[in-house]
Amino acid sequence: MKIHAEDIKNSENKPVHIAIIMDGNGRWAKQRGLPRMMGHNEGVKTVKEIVTASGEAGIKYLTIYAFSKENWNRPKDEVNAIMSLLLKTTEKEISELHRNNIRVKVIGDKNDLPKGAWDVLEKGIKLTKNNTHMTLIIALSYGSRDEILRAVRSLAQDIKRGELNPDDINETLFESRLDTHNIPDPDLIIRTSGEYRISNYLLWQSAYAEYYFAPELWPDFHRQEYYRIIMEYAKRERRFGKTSEQVTA
Repeated sequence: MKIHAEDIKNSENKPVHIAIIMDGNGRWAKQRGLPRMMGHNEGVKTVKEIVTASGEAGIKYLTIYAFSKENWNRPKDEVNAIMSLLLKTTEKEISELHRNNIRVKVIGDKNDLPKGAWDVLEKGIKLTKNNTHMTLIIALSYGSRDEILRAVRSLAQDIKRGELNPDDINETLFESRLDTHNIPDPDLIIRTSGEYRISNYLLWQSAYAEYYFAPELWPDFHRQEYYRIIMEYAKRERRFGKTSEQVTA
């Protein structure tokens, strides 16, 4: 049975924040005897489809894992081509995102990015900062261990300067130093391509997230698969350490 955006939108248990590990572009191209970059180009089309589908279904936050900290270890030609694709895609799509009232944020170590790429991203962030329909978070040069270490260093510097007492550090203060501060933790994390790994992605934030591992390679992942996963999520009972009876009550 076909699932429509309104079905998701009207669900009381739909996730507020969905995070996606977009995996399988290279394998999609290899299966077809194509260069790996053809898979990344095709993957961009899926990104656009899923962003649109999320906005239409009333999802308030969507995080996509665009490029990990570890991805810099890939062949230099592929890394440069991905950065170029990112730059062109952002320049092309940012106006449409703005028209659709979508706010853009970026998490990750921006110091790793080529200056031209960050300049384009920063322009998009500033243009869309007051939009309210949905927030699209792009994880770029992102690694959760790196994010946590940067947060720890920030707190350590405050302690060293005498501005912070170690006993004052709690979860709320620690989270304020993460890239995702002011963004709710993900309710649902989806990984495509049939792999069962979390790949250093939102480790702190995903403590109570629900996971779904989709068999489709990212370029083959479309609206109906996405909506089906969300509807399945809506049937799950999230207990956060409580018993079923407590949740029901």
